[in-house]
Amino acid sequence: MNFQPGILAAVPDHARYLEFDFARPVNRSSVLEKLNGLDAGGNLMIGLGQCLLEQLESAVPHLRSFPNFDHGGCLVPATQSDLWVCIRGDGIGGNVHRAMEVAWGLGKEARLIRQLDGFKYDIGRDLTGYEDGTENPVGREAMETAFVGDAGPGLDGSSYVAVQQWVHDFDVFRSMTREEQDHAIGRDRETNEEFDAPDFAHVKRTAQESFDPEAFLLRRSLPWSNASGSGLMFVGFGRNFDAFEAQMNRMTGRDDGIVDGLFRFSRPVTGGYYWCPPLNRAGRFDFSRLHPD
Repeated sequence: MNFQPGILAAVPDHARYLEFDFARPVNRSSVLEKLNGLDAGGNLMIGLGQCLLEQLESAVPHLRSFPNFDHGGCLVPATQSDLWVCIRGDGIGGNVHRAMEVAWGLGKEARLIRQLDGFKYDIGRDLTGYEDGTENPVGREAMETAFVGDAGPGLDGSSYVAVQQWVHDFDVFRSMTREEQDHAIGRDRETNEEFDAPDFAHVKRTAQESFDPEAFLLRRSLPWSNASGSGLMFVGFGRNFDAFEAQMNRMTGRDDGIVDGLFRFSRPVTGGYYWCPPLNRAGRFDFSRLHPD
């Protein structure tokens, strides 16, 4: 197994999401030493942004910074950072201490710019009550969806992750009738069954098999809530970003002018793309691709 195990593992009870930027100019040898010192255990996932790889005079195929998806009244902000870290755990306390260890390990060259705690709700529901990730691929399909293969050492087993923090407007959501809510999502909240929903329904806009080529993602999203609001931390893994971009372009109405019903009560406030390196034989993060391009 040469991929980060947390990617394929079940959604945890709790997660802490961290984003860091490194001081410019980047000290290449120092940053690589710090990254090599991170514990690659199953409760830690990391992803490197394009801006950091450029500073490290390195490149990997398909990696780019988060693009502009804005269309009409749909705003999809890009808040690209250098390093994304996801700490998985059974409780908040352990995640807090692990986050401290990561920050100490990265040193003063790394500045924490965003932090958010996520949690599992019920059987895996969004805070609106709808089940999340119903159409996730499983087994071999999940492996083929999430990980790079046949690309050579240092790339095989790597993955690409799109990360967005969505904020729900629960005043708007609560003002909608139950039928309007179900139509916005495209599923019955109680049974999780799809029905003949309007074309703007979220499950119709993002039906993975409806794209050409098919646009499958491995979703590992979690709800979040704090004093600033509540919503969903979207985390989607793929062997590149094509599937995510196809879905996002359709959601904003770029394809046919139909805006996803999700935008009726929710909006993204962050957006980043990251390359998740594989593991080497010693079980450490494999940064062998990070040589000068």
